[in-house]
Amino acid sequence: MLMRILIYTVLLLISCSPEPVLTEAEVMTVIERFDAGWQNKKPKLVDSVLSRNYTYFTQSGNTFDRNSLIATAGSQTYTLQTMQREEVTIHLDGNTAVVNTIWSGKGFYHGQEFNDRQRCSITIVKHKKQVRILAEHCTPIKSMNKEL
Repeated sequence: MLMRILIYTVLLLISCSPEPVLTEAEVMTVIERFDAGWQNKKPKLVDSVLSRNYTYFTQSGNTFDRNSLIATAGSQTYTLQTMQREEVTIHLDGNTAVVNTIWSGKGFYHGQEFNDRQRCSITIVKHKKQVRILAEHCTPIKSMNKEL
């Protein structure tokens, strides 16, 4: 009986221990997998790194839900010729990170060519040892040079 109590106590302590905090390496792995899913037209890979509650906040002030984003990642209407991220900074707070990055990409969307350079904010969370993207918002970077 004493042995059973000891085992239950140990199991209870293990199950109640705090979840390890989110690390920069985990954040970068999720972003790299997300980008690889887009670059290689692998919607299942994009799906694997998104929270079930994922939301994309569009430049026009609307939202784009998880299912729509995954569908776009695999769609023939969206193709990337090139893409890259730069100036990545990660702000960690426990099991949450806000990532500041510049995303640049060229390609076609519904037959229209695009050449974007955007400042993006990506919110990443760790819950039950799963690291996922919860939200994202990107805004175009406009040139500071004024045309005359």
